[in-house]
Amino acid sequence: MSVVNNAVPRQAGRKTFKEWFALPKNQQRLVIFTFAVVPVFLLIMFTYFPFAKMVEFSFFNMSYTKNRGFIGLKNYISVFTKDELFSTFRISLYYMVGALVQIALALYFATILSFRTKGTAFYKGIMFFPFLVNGIAIGFIFKFFYTRGYVLDTTLGFLGIPLEKLPYWLRDVRINNWSLVATSVWKYMGQNMVLFSGAIMSVDPNLYEAAAIDGANKWHQFRYIILPSISTVLTLNVILSITGSLSAFEPPYVITSMGGNGTATYFIQMHQTAHVEHRVGLACAMAVVLVLIIAVCTIFQKLLFKYAFRNATTETKAVKGAK
Repeated sequence: MSVVNNAVPRQAGRKTFKEWFALPKNQQRLVIFTFAVVPVFLLIMFTYFPFAKMVEFSFFNMSYTKNRGFIGLKNYISVFTKDELFSTFRISLYYMVGALVQIALALYFATILSFRTKGTAFYKGIMFFPFLVNGIAIGFIFKFFYTRGYVLDTTLGFLGIPLEKLPYWLRDVRINNWSLVATSVWKYMGQNMVLFSGAIMSVDPNLYEAAAIDGANKWHQFRYIILPSISTVLTLNVILSITGSLSAFEPPYVITSMGGNGTATYFIQMHQTAHVEHRVGLACAMAVVLVLIIAVCTIFQKLLFKYAFRNATTETKAVKGAK
């Protein structure tokens, strides 16, 4: 009895996966596809999908334990009508002012240290070091630093200022927010300074020589060469600083124990609304509002810088052409 071979013969011209994968060109395509799809998949799963769910939850009255109910835009209305929520935007203004001071100081030190200065690497390391320290650790350090009769008060006492004339740095509502802002400036100025330094050092040194021959002083070189050349990094630093000022969390959470004595930021209030009061829907609405505010600020800053540097960029190109 003969054995019949029931196997289906492979069609001519068709390759198995092993044969297809053996080709270097196909291996390259598969690697490119893998490296493109996996990050996109992770981005969708852990960023866009949670954000979409957050937007969905913002239209519901919900908590962690109770059933949710659709309430439309009531959560968004509460964000702008309830004093305990809307008043936190005022606290964010302190951090926005601090962010501008932080950018100005970082740009100043970066400009100085980007040229021939003794101990440049040492000074850059000293100013960048606070950024490497954990934010919670910095909070405890400054909590001790500002405590009545401790480091800051003792230092000012050595300078001849009596303790009775010094304010309570963390209890006085007139100054406690500025104390926390100073903490943020101290931590993040080094990061901005390093970014500025890298951008300034990438500027062609011949531009300074050409400008000096034309009679430009140091201010003119800074205004018409350095600033236009680092406008992209400047925009990035401003966006990061303003975004950070709107989402300040660690200083008030640690130093003033979750924003006590009128130091609760918008982010602190959102945390308390979600995890202490269990009003998840309202907290999601607050988060969506924060995202929209950051987006508007980012667009406004880009348009502002584009308008501010429209003439300076042209002048920089003219200097390059005159070399």
